[in-house]
Amino acid sequence: MQPLTILSRRAFGAMMLASTAAACSPQLSEEDMVPQPEDFIDGYGPIEDAGYRLPGIPSEYLQGVNRRVSGTYNGEQPGNTLDVDPYAKFLYHVREDGTTTRYPVGVGRAGKSIRGNATIRIKRQWPGWTPTANMLRTEPEVYGDLAAGIPGGLRSPLGARALYLFRGSRDTYYRIHGTNDLESIGNSGSAGCIRMFNQDIIHLYDQIEVPMRVHIRGADESMRVDPENYERGIELPPKIIAAEELLSPEAEARDHPPVFDDA
Repeated sequence: MQPLTILSRRAFGAMMLASTAAACSPQLSEEDMVPQPEDFIDGYGPIEDAGYRLPGIPSEYLQGVNRRVSGTYNGEQPGNTLDVDPYAKFLYHVREDGTTTRYPVGVGRAGKSIRGNATIRIKRQWPGWTPTANMLRTEPEVYGDLAAGIPGGLRSPLGARALYLFRGSRDTYYRIHGTNDLESIGNSGSAGCIRMFNQDIIHLYDQIEVPMRVHIRGADESMRVDPENYERGIELPPKIIAAEELLSPEAEARDHPPVFDDA
């Protein structure tokens, strides 16, 4: 798509005064003066959801394997499982018929990711969020001003959907959730949870029922199953966001009180 030509007032005035020159110059039609909508990759355009408007994902974040695809599953887990590879930064929705949808994910920084098996027992739309006691203790500079929590909505760190991971009846405080931090998808940068583009977590949310098994691969399994993408991405530093930016009133108000959840 070619960049839109924008005329400054000075340039426009000069064109009006120099009528002869202007008459010989290319003219912009009214249609040309209207900004054209951006073209988005299929499945990643803007979404209207529960009164919120989610922006589309720019193609720069969807390069190569960093987008949703479906095909035959080549991993080691049974059907009806979410198989997460924190080294290759993928999540596989494994179906009973051996097919899968693979989503790109962002995962925890070194030493902050969950491993092994868990079960999704709760799933929520537009969830609120509060930092855990461990987050407040270990990274007060990142989470201290947000201790009271963020209401569900466009500013919530859990994005449009969240899947809550349990072991037995115990909440692990790890989530699979949406995010507005587009750069983190395909990289390591979260406090331990598994992040997805909002378009992808909405797609996944509509495909699964709870309870559902989740498997998080270890390094040996990741190398064995997907050596080509092993250790894909980079480790990002924690992002410090001003509390007033996250806690300011939503432009799109909810019609019921937000739910606060640990994450």
